[in-house]
Amino acid sequence: MHPDPSRSRPASALRDLLTGEAAGGIILMLAAALALLIANSTFAPYYFKALHVEVAGLTLIHWTNDGLMAIFFLLVGLEIKREFLEGQLATWQRRILPGIAAIGGMIVPGLVFIAFNGISGATSRGWAIPTATDIAFALGAIALLGSRVPVSLKIFLTALAILDDLGAIIIIALVYTDRLSVAWLLSATVVIGVLILLMRSRVRLLSPYLFLGLLLWIFTLKSGVHATLAGVVLALTIPLPPKRENSSSARPLLILEHALQRWVAYLIVPIFGFANAGLSFSGMDWKVASSPVTLGIALGLFLGKQAGVFLTTWAVVRAKLATRPDGASWTQVYGVSLLCGIGFTMSLFIGLLAFPDNEALLKEVKLGVLMGSALAGLAGVMVLVFAARPINRMARNNG
Repeated sequence: MHPDPSRSRPASALRDLLTGEAAGGIILMLAAALALLIANSTFAPYYFKALHVEVAGLTLIHWTNDGLMAIFFLLVGLEIKREFLEGQLATWQRRILPGIAAIGGMIVPGLVFIAFNGISGATSRGWAIPTATDIAFALGAIALLGSRVPVSLKIFLTALAILDDLGAIIIIALVYTDRLSVAWLLSATVVIGVLILLMRSRVRLLSPYLFLGLLLWIFTLKSGVHATLAGVVLALTIPLPPKRENSSSARPLLILEHALQRWVAYLIVPIFGFANAGLSFSGMDWKVASSPVTLGIALGLFLGKQAGVFLTTWAVVRAKLATRPDGASWTQVYGVSLLCGIGFTMSLFIGLLAFPDNEALLKEVKLGVLMGSALAGLAGVMVLVFAARPINRMARNNG
């Protein structure tokens, strides 16, 4: 008799996320560092040439950004649905603090970018680049601090980043979709209708959903809507029946979420980071480093994110709409607000959508994302280390 697989899996997808994403964040850091190293070595020509090798009609960089990232967005969609139905975002009381903090953390960075680039012109399309938080990188940074950071703050950061991802998905759908093909869009709509019908009919087998999801990805890719959004739509149709149903086939969303988590954290996101973080510093000058796009992104992530997240969090707690995360000081909340400025994966992704095929602007995007994320990450870790010292000193004195 085989053990029930549903019992062997973690009871909380969030707990699994905190460990899986954190370790994946460290791997992502190494992948990004390796890409930078190769892009500035004698192997650089081979690296950049390999990214544009065509396979089955798409280049490797397109397979990465449109194909593998669709699986990433599928996981993001599953996590969003899971947390809203029965996780840390299941009630309005739990949603208020990270929700408003996420909104503040998207609006202020966008305004910082606009302050440098204006609301019209060629570069204004990049306003959403500094609005996103990279959950893998941020949790990877927190993982390095261990018990110095209260669990409540890790959960707050995860919930905030999930809502941040939801905001980024909405922005991509509304802002970075153009040149639509009506025929392919109608085909995608029909597939979505069948997926909803399967969900409402309480079909629990994953295979028909995944097959239709593949068709949806193809039709979405052809339609002009960014193909990664197919992953989100598919995720929202995967059923998550009530907890009382304990058979291994009863909760397809949870099964798929845990099946994808490690593949995404340890392989897909690092591949994306390796393929897109390769920035050559050859010919880099002060003009590139001080361009409106570079500064708008870097300062949007470093200054805009911390201001937006921390000030809205303080305002919500001050207004008694929610309480501060348990066991966390305001200094620690500020440290986590800084970590929200690590934009890497989603920021690079939005940058690719904002300035497709514009190598000069993409170079500025990569530099801005790397600068802003590095500053935010280092400052956040330093603040959290400093904030933990009084607590450790008190613990030693009490001992």
